[in-house]
Amino acid sequence: MYKLFGKRLLDVVLSAFLLVALSPMLAVLAVFVRLRLGSPVLFRQARPGLGGRAFTLYKFRTMLDPRDGEDALASDARRLTSFGAWLRSTSFDELPELANVLRG
Repeated sequence: MYKLFGKRLLDVVLSAFLLVALSPMLAVLAVFVRLRLGSPVLFRQARPGLGGRAFTLYKFRTMLDPRDGEDALASDARRLTSFGAWLRSTSFDELPELANVLRG
């Protein structure tokens, strides 16, 4: 019974609480991402979830867009900024995923 209802309830309550509690920090990070890396602030990617059902993953952007004539896949190291590396090392880029937990 816990696996069916208790875990989901705990996930919803904790993720909602954390989203509200961390919203000032999320807003500040969003502003810094926008100023340093440009728009869009969030990186979105479709990924397979439970049972192969697709969901959209949300993270803060950590890389610059590829420049004209530059291969997007071959230049990840050049596109990652020091700010983006810091976001990744602190795992702050993962905070928008709390919305996915809330959505289920």
